[in-house]
Amino acid sequence: MRIFAISDPHGNYSAIRTLLEKAGKVDAVMIAGDLTNFGPVEKAHDLIDIFDSEVMAVPGNCDPAEILEVLENSPAINLHNRSMTFDGVTFVGIGGSNPTPFCTPFEIEECDIGKGLEETMAKAQKGENPVVLLTHAPPYGTLDMVGDAHVGCKSIADYLGKVDLIVCGHIHEARGTETVDGTVVVNPGMAANGFAALVELRMQEEGLNIDVSFLDV
Repeated sequence: MRIFAISDPHGNYSAIRTLLEKAGKVDAVMIAGDLTNFGPVEKAHDLIDIFDSEVMAVPGNCDPAEILEVLENSPAINLHNRSMTFDGVTFVGIGGSNPTPFCTPFEIEECDIGKGLEETMAKAQKGENPVVLLTHAPPYGTLDMVGDAHVGCKSIADYLGKVDLIVCGHIHEARGTETVDGTVVVNPGMAANGFAALVELRMQEEGLNIDVSFLDV
């Protein structure tokens, strides 16, 4: 499965089509939040309409809560506090972020993020499927440095070693990939600045192979 992953377009979609052309044929699209820059939420339709593959999205902390209704009324899958199985892979999502100093629209207390993830994971039809977690905030301690401080989400970090892949964003300066306890964590970079990632998933006898390449314009 070839996944086109983006995060943090913040209402600027000017580079998306070029990035998608560089990616080539993809089976699915993952949008890790901040589709808009504090609204208007209807602008998210312009982003979703770019794609002709399955689109899964979660809101970011800079998206007003009304973005959820927009996602519900679009061709995209609203993956916030939800799960779905696609092509033998279980996708689980949580949007927004743990609290920031900036009082942005879609911030969630750590305990509520933890509760939401616990309930969604329990409902997910995982079985023997690989599990991909789509979040806006990164797990605490991984791709979450701002200056000399870790600002990621501790509740998401609890799933390191329990899922195969986490696609996140939020920290614009933390583009990259790290593997922690067997979980691959990917921040595709800020789409508003012309960044994305191509994530290729291949089932092998020894388990899921995850290959990440970064795209830019």
